[in-house]
Amino acid sequence: MADHDPRPPRRAKPLPLPSEVALVLQGGGALGSYQAGVIEALSAIAIEPGWVAGISIGAVNAAIVAGNPPERRVARLREFWDQTTSWLPSFPILPEDHVREFVHAWSAGFVALAGVPGFFGPRFVPPVFAAPGTPEALSFYDSTPLRATLDALIDWDLVNDGPVRLSVGAVDVESGNFRYFDTAEERLDARHVMASGALPPGLPPVEIDGRWYWDGGLVSNTPLQHVLDHQREGMIVFQVDLFSAADERPRTITDAAARAKEITFSSRTRQVTDQLMKLRRERELVRRVLAKLPAELRDDADVARLAAMSAEQPVSLVHLIYRANAWEGGARDFEFSTRTMREHWAAGRAAVEATMENAELVAENILTGRTAAFDLTR
Repeated sequence: MADHDPRPPRRAKPLPLPSEVALVLQGGGALGSYQAGVIEALSAIAIEPGWVAGISIGAVNAAIVAGNPPERRVARLREFWDQTTSWLPSFPILPEDHVREFVHAWSAGFVALAGVPGFFGPRFVPPVFAAPGTPEALSFYDSTPLRATLDALIDWDLVNDGPVRLSVGAVDVESGNFRYFDTAEERLDARHVMASGALPPGLPPVEIDGRWYWDGGLVSNTPLQHVLDHQREGMIVFQVDLFSAADERPRTITDAAARAKEITFSSRTRQVTDQLMKLRRERELVRRVLAKLPAELRDDADVARLAAMSAEQPVSLVHLIYRANAWEGGARDFEFSTRTMREHWAAGRAAVEATMENAELVAENILTGRTAAFDLTR
C-alpha cells in the first residue's frame, strides 16, 4: 500500500509531551483505516504512545501498535488493511457524489455477501439451521480468520511484556457488564481483541475463561473513561473517533441511517468528555476554596479528605474525528474497498497535520499543567 499517499508528512513543531501519552481508538469497522493514518502521522513526528486502548476495530489497531516495535508498526498496519481490502479493487470512477455513493453501496453489498479476507467470512449454513446455543446459531459470519491474521501480525509476548500498555473493551453476553481486558492486570491474546470486535448478529461471541463476550461498542464505543480512571500522571490523550457527534441534517433515507449510526456510536464519547470537563472544573473550584482556608483548618480530617478527593493530574485531550464524505451512507463501517481505505488513511494523516499546525494551544496547556479538550481540525 506504499502508493496510498506518497506525500511526505509536513514538518511540525515538536510538542512538549507530559509523562504519559495515550492513544484512544473508537470502534467503526472499515473506518479504522483512518486510525492507521493517524498512527502513521504521529509516528512521523516522534509521538509514540505508552498506552493504547481500543474498542472493536480500534482494539485491532491498538493491538498491532502494542505488539510491534515502533519501526514496524506502520508496516504491520498496512499489511492488515491491504489484506482486508484486497477483494475490492479500485475501479476508475467519476469524482461525482452520486457515482461514488453507488460504488460505495455496491462495495458494502459485496462485503455482506463475501465477507472480508483475513477477517470474517459467511457461514455455509444459515444460523436458523444451526444447533441452538452454538456460535454458528448466533452469527451470520465466521470470525475464525481474524485469529490467524492477528497471530501473524502481533507479537503477543511484546504485547504482554513490552513497554506499551494495551486495554480492549468487551461486554459480557450474559451479565451485560462492560469489561476491560488490560495488560496491566492480565495476559492478553487474540481472543480478547476478537471479543472486543464481536458485533452481533454479524460476528459470534468469543469465549474467554468460560464467559462469552460481544463487541464493547454495545455499551461504550470509546475507551476514554477507562484511561482517565486509571491516570496516574500528567497525560496527553489522542482520541481518534470514527463517528462525528455533529453533522448536517439528513436529506435522504440513507442519510438518516448514517446519521442514526453516528449519534449511536458517538454519544457516549461526547458524554464522557463533557463529564470529564465538568468534574475537572468542579475539582479546580474546590482546590481554590481550600487554598483560602486559614492554616488552623488545613489539618482538619474533613478538609484533608476533601483535598485528596479534589486532587488530580492534568490531561490534554486531543480529538481527531473522522468526518464522512457526502457519498458515505449507513454502510460506511463495512465498506472495505481499497479506494475508500486509502482515502480514510490519508484523512487520518491530514487530521494530525492540521492539528499540529495549531499545536501551540496544546503545548501551552501542557506546559501550564491545565486540563482541556481540543478539536483543532474543524
